[in-house]
Amino acid sequence: MARDAVLTAVKLSILDQRQRGLLWAPMLLGIGIWGYFKLNTEPSASLFYAAIACCVICAVAFFILPEIWGVAFACVGLVALGFCLSMVRAHSVAQPVLGWRYYGDIEGQMVAMDRSSTGRTRITLANPSMPPISQARTPQIIRVSLMDESVLPEPGQRVRVTASVSPPSGPSEPHGFDFQRYAWFRALGAVGYTRKPVEVVRQAELENWRLRVFDLRLRLSQSLRHYLPEKEGGFAAAILTGDRAHVDQGSLDHLRRSNLAHLLAISGLHMGLLTGVVFVFLRAGLALWPRVGLRVSGKKVAAALALVAGFSYLIISGAAVATERAFIMVAVMLGAIIVDRPAISLRAVAIAALIILTFWPENLLSAGFQMSFAATTALVVVFRWLGKYPPWRALQRGSLRIVYPLIGLLASSFVAGMATAPFSAYHFNQVSHYGMLANAMSLPIMGMVVMPAAVLALLLSLIGLQALPLWVMGLGISWILAVAQWVSGLDGVVSMIPQAGPNALAVMVVGGMLAILLDRWQKMLGLALVLVGMSIWVGADRPDVLVSGNGRIVGIMQDDQRVLNRKRGNGFSARTWLENDGRVFDQPALAAAFVGDDDFFDVKVSGQSILYLWQKDVSEQTLHSYCRDHAVVIAPKYTDWINGTCEIWGAKRLKQDGSLAFIDGAEGLKIETARQENGTRLWNSYRQRKNTLFD
Repeated sequence: MARDAVLTAVKLSILDQRQRGLLWAPMLLGIGIWGYFKLNTEPSASLFYAAIACCVICAVAFFILPEIWGVAFACVGLVALGFCLSMVRAHSVAQPVLGWRYYGDIEGQMVAMDRSSTGRTRITLANPSMPPISQARTPQIIRVSLMDESVLPEPGQRVRVTASVSPPSGPSEPHGFDFQRYAWFRALGAVGYTRKPVEVVRQAELENWRLRVFDLRLRLSQSLRHYLPEKEGGFAAAILTGDRAHVDQGSLDHLRRSNLAHLLAISGLHMGLLTGVVFVFLRAGLALWPRVGLRVSGKKVAAALALVAGFSYLIISGAAVATERAFIMVAVMLGAIIVDRPAISLRAVAIAALIILTFWPENLLSAGFQMSFAATTALVVVFRWLGKYPPWRALQRGSLRIVYPLIGLLASSFVAGMATAPFSAYHFNQVSHYGMLANAMSLPIMGMVVMPAAVLALLLSLIGLQALPLWVMGLGISWILAVAQWVSGLDGVVSMIPQAGPNALAVMVVGGMLAILLDRWQKMLGLALVLVGMSIWVGADRPDVLVSGNGRIVGIMQDDQRVLNRKRGNGFSARTWLENDGRVFDQPALAAAFVGDDDFFDVKVSGQSILYLWQKDVSEQTLHSYCRDHAVVIAPKYTDWINGTCEIWGAKRLKQDGSLAFIDGAEGLKIETARQENGTRLWNSYRQRKNTLFD
């Protein structure tokens, strides 16, 4: 009897969740997407067709089988669908990737310009030519950093650079960020730099709307920087046109430390503020026009026109991935208003997530997607819960309405900050302790001064009166920058967080979703998964020795800090290692703590000796002799394949395996490679395989 009662309770619980199928769909679709990207080898065409067949069978079963079995098949079908969507997307964006380091002339059309993390201007060239490489093997997109900025090309110009470019690099360490995968989905086939000035081959040809919009963006950016001081102008250009090339580096550091850097990325906050300002202005204006206000629904008209304003903002800001994601979320909410549905609900969030995951499944792995939906979901859930309590509802009535916006803002900042903190720690290895304070002091100015002034400036620019609202906008930006500078100077403003264990965040996310979607005592299952994810996170150990993918730099853990064998070079890898260790990046200081010859030294891990030698003319016989006393020999300058009595990494094997990690494990020396962890996938082995779906 007890067993029957339990089974009945489970069945009723599952049937209750059927009514929330739309809310479960993004998570199930995401599991399938995550499964595709976690595979160690690229799935075959036969597996893809099997997954398609599974989707069809599950869809049929959902409609013809009893309810509980239909729900089970629907869940399986959504997971299989996520897998199929990811595979189709990965194969459909396939473009040539450079197979080796290239130095020489590159000629292409300048279609984008931004700034690297080191502050250098980067230009993106489309449809390049790289003699003597055939056009069929030439990447469609190449990004080049400019060491000499004496000549900055204009949008649409055909330019020539003498540059050194390479294929997109793999992870800086096993389990690290995979830039190859990131570049694959953006058709970015080579990256590099040039020390010589850019040469303009042909003047701008704005033959398509994308180039015309890019040209308009840069002109708007230049105009904003003309009317505003340098720091304020760079900030304004970033939030209105997406041009972050002119953001002051010092201001950027302050914004990052104070957890205000999200203000620069045109995402949900900016899209929501702009469309919200337009919606309020239009609705109020229509209400003041009785002849119109009594004949049409001012709310619906305002929502439709705000949607047009949001789409215009999307286009003029460059339509970055984060902005597309934000527009979809706002479009779903404004669309809900038009069809008389609740604008802010978990269903609206779920619909936006489904749209994004269907067309751009790779977004699931991005920090922007995760943080946007974590913050939005948390805000909807928490404020819906608060709305059930009389004290909170009382704040919205009577004389207390005056303080409700401030309290609501503080609550929003706290909830969003708590929801996004795990993702910030996971992706960026840091947590800002005064982020709530900084946001509480800045977001009201952003929402009530900066964005309304920007909208007003745009309207008044039609008659040449944009100077005054831009001046007001500059005052608001000055306040935000001052807050960022003050908060970033407080003691203990940032804590560095070591890298989490593999899959820790995924387990925590699934647990959090279950805690939201399940009822009553069932929420404990979700909370238990969150605790499991946290235990995986804190239980992760950092490697004792790390070697970069080109073998140029080595990081050794000594006395609870990682020392580096070089003061310069491979700065990105060194920075990533130290941030993943939970340390502040200072390559020269840590290299100074290294004891020994930079090019020839050995280190012991788990009682095994690892030898490193940066020697160009080393012979095979010499390497074999080193194997007598060492378990591992790393010789990045040795160019041939070699098999010895110990593990030997020369240049070719390093190119194949990528970065290395050596760990003092429970069973002795443990060796991890980037290729071992990431597998053989389209984005890291495209030159060795055919596109099995579309070729």
